Amino acid sequence: MTSPRPRSLGTLLALGAQSTASAEKYAYIVIDLETDQVLHARHADAPRYPASLTKAMTLYMLFDAMKSGEVKLYEQLPVSRAAASQPPSSLRLRAGSTITTKDAINALITKSANDVAVVVAERLGGTEQRFATLMTAKAEAMGMESTTFKNASGLPNSQQLSTARDMAVLAERLLEDHADYYGYFSNKKFSWG
Repeated sequence: MTSPRPRSLGTLLALGAQSTASAEKYAYIVIDLETDQVLHARHADAPRYPASLTKAMTLYMLFDAMKSGEVKLYEQLPVSRAAASQPPSSLRLRAGSTITTKDAINALITKSANDVAVVVAERLGGTEQRFATLMTAKAEAMGMESTTFKNASGLPNSQQLSTARDMAVLAERLLEDHADYYGYFSNKKFSWG
């Protein structure tokens, strides 16, 4: 049984946000989720680097896998050398160690941990590259027509692009498809080690 969708007046997403001196790089959209009315938008369809918003899709894919029973909440996810070598923000995981799915979720949400994003990617896709292909396919299936993922973390890649409108689609789908996991997003801190 799914929980009712969390009530919200809207979704605000910003992509490619830079300093105020470069305001043209800002892209955002505010949508009333009850009516689907766009309340405000700026460059909502312009391509931007999604940066750590990428992890919202990584989490969506993980929640899908949990919902289907492919991944368990307390499963020990292995840490590869590739995952352990990711630059900060990270938990500084060691190759050969493990992290539970629950801790991975919390680390992605509260710490935006790049190493954990790769752990999840490798668990679900075998390799991060294959997982990025799966993420892009899922984005297309959701109607995110202007999104291409090349990694699970949002670390710089000139070919990894999205739009504020596409990210709003993802945010709404997270709320609708995975309301049971919505509570994780209220976590403000996470203890590790």
